[in-house]
Amino acid sequence: MAQVRVQKALLSVFDKSGLEPLARALHQGGVQLYSTGGTYKYLTEDLKLPATKVDSITEFPEMMDGRVKTLHPKIFGGILARRSENADIQAAQTHGIPLFDLIVVNLYDFASTLGKPREEQVRLVDIGGPAMLRAASKNHEAVAVLSDPADYPPFLKEFAAHSGQTTLEFRFGQAVRTFERTARYDAAIVAEWRQGAGGFADSLSLTPQTPLRYGENPHQKAAWAGPSDAWDVLQGKELSYNNLLDTEAAVRVVLEFKSPALSIIKHNNPCGVATGEFSSAELFARAFAADSKSAFGGIVACNRPVDAQAARAIGEIFLEVVAAPEFSEEALQIFSQKKNLRLVRMKNLALPAFEVRAAMGGWLMQQPDAPGGEVKLQTVTKTPLPVSAESDLRFAWKVVKHVRSNAIALAKNGVTVSLGGGQTSRVDAVQIALSKATPDQLQGAVLASDAFFPFRDNIDLLKGLGIAAIVQPGGSKRDDEVIAACDELGIAMAFTGTRHFRH
Repeated sequence: MAQVRVQKALLSVFDKSGLEPLARALHQGGVQLYSTGGTYKYLTEDLKLPATKVDSITEFPEMMDGRVKTLHPKIFGGILARRSENADIQAAQTHGIPLFDLIVVNLYDFASTLGKPREEQVRLVDIGGPAMLRAASKNHEAVAVLSDPADYPPFLKEFAAHSGQTTLEFRFGQAVRTFERTARYDAAIVAEWRQGAGGFADSLSLTPQTPLRYGENPHQKAAWAGPSDAWDVLQGKELSYNNLLDTEAAVRVVLEFKSPALSIIKHNNPCGVATGEFSSAELFARAFAADSKSAFGGIVACNRPVDAQAARAIGEIFLEVVAAPEFSEEALQIFSQKKNLRLVRMKNLALPAFEVRAAMGGWLMQQPDAPGGEVKLQTVTKTPLPVSAESDLRFAWKVVKHVRSNAIALAKNGVTVSLGGGQTSRVDAVQIALSKATPDQLQGAVLASDAFFPFRDNIDLLKGLGIAAIVQPGGSKRDDEVIAACDELGIAMAFTGTRHFRH
């Protein structure tokens, strides 16, 4: 069947965004609407559109708090009936089964329950929704399926272009997208519950959703797989693998902070981070000043909206991506002058239940090193921890976990002074961080190390530089020597008891 006229549509949605223009267009196009529960109430009471309630077809009431409403032969018969099979059509006529040409269903928001008690999660495990979506996708020869509000505009364009009909090409494309969504939905449940059971998922949903410009290098193909509502691109060139990897790194830094924060990332490493009760423009100026040379061609992420003032400041240098939860209209107009700059709006970002990377012909999986509460600082030196240094120690500790190991972060007044990372020797990381800072910047700064200091030589490098305090996990067999070295130099040191390797 090349084209199918839409005469009957079944609408049953959890997310009602975008539903009004779709429902009105269907009604104006002469389509009979069928619906359930809250969607029926929305159509008939809020939109004042005529609709037929599903239980009037099934002659069976919704029950068990809505758990059972569409799971009925008269519903699934209307979705699965093959229009080319006379026996199917005869069965539908005999049993009074309406033949649906369009299924509009989206799923309960299970993702909103991640980390919550299991009884809350169970409530948002969808059963009827995935079943209807899969049935409609299976029968795409005759039935169109819309499984996300993002599908509505393309459908309305199709509906108008073909005078109320859908093409087989459109229906097949929607079937593929819908199977991808139901697969991801089930995978999210498996990942969350397997983690709760003390393990990891047995399988991964890696269906490519977004082809990327290229991989780490132009000759490598790449794609991104994940939920369509996590983020979107407002402008700019097609994203590459590196762009997304660096954007992820930048976003993870700012998600560490409840206060306003901005990070600049280059090659998956921070080169400037700032936090404090400042405007986005001021945060950018402070982070950029931390390492303006490295920031060129980098990625910026901010955990607050970007306004016009920030857009003007950010637009003065070459960047690949700017990510934020929102951009003002004025900011978008300013950024529009830089056509290639990608603007990524962070919508429903959340850390994955587990991280995966390929290794040794298989997969390595681990829980993410997720942001925690404020770290407990245990002072281990005779030299007391300056009260004025505590906030900077906490700031540096949050930043250093995002620097490639071996990692050192120097910070002062809520801004990174310099960073040394990705070294095979910790003393090399310290030397690199020190070499990138001026004497004035080092005076009163704090130092964070992602893992313990194995020898006192790391501390000896700080002699006479004015470093106020150090934060590190502790746990070396030479901790006593390291502590003694700090006391000799009059530098306070605190242990956290937690390591933050990043390989």
